[in-house]
Amino acid sequence: LYSQIKMKFRFCGDLDCPDWLLAEISILSKLTSIRMKQLCSEIVKNLLGSDINYEQVEKWTSKNFEESDLKAAIAALSFILSSAAKHSVDGESLDNELQQLGLPKENVGSLCRVYAENIVKLQEVFKAKSLRISKLETVDWRVDYIISSGALQDVGEPKVHLKLAKRDPVTGSVTPLSFAVSGEKFRLLLRDLKQATSTMDNLS
Repeated sequence: LYSQIKMKFRFCGDLDCPDWLLAEISILSKLTSIRMKQLCSEIVKNLLGSDINYEQVEKWTSKNFEESDLKAAIAALSFILSSAAKHSVDGESLDNELQQLGLPKENVGSLCRVYAENIVKLQEVFKAKSLRISKLETVDWRVDYIISSGALQDVGEPKVHLKLAKRDPVTGSVTPLSFAVSGEKFRLLLRDLKQATSTMDNLS
């Protein structure tokens, strides 16, 4: 049915369900409702910041899954639970949408119970992560000022060269960024940055 009529799903941000997720529905259907609840609970803990206990999870799923199946199931359930929470999907809507994709009603019920119990915690964690901003590591600058030139009509306008390095708050990686602006654009940039700093200080 899904292949014949393209549908939009709230837990996917009102977009089509990804093809890779559709392919994993048959794998998730192999789980009993009890194992589904246990696996979802473990994945929620991981989304909240804890490590997955793979040894325990493998014991739960060894009768149903190969190793590759387990990895696929974890990826699929992580996407469903995190994406639904990010898009503020209620439990009833998520239940209906997952059944439309072909996941057995009993499994959907187990998943949605775990989801309903943890949606607020998940949203708090995702909100905290989304509010993280990159940290400015270094700032280097220089000003070029041309006194005269036979090749240029306009001389005397300084050009500011900036070289920045920012650190990603999640990965910790440092990315360089270099650009040059005219003196006038630099004054506008400096003004906007001061206004932004003042606004942030007032909020805090």
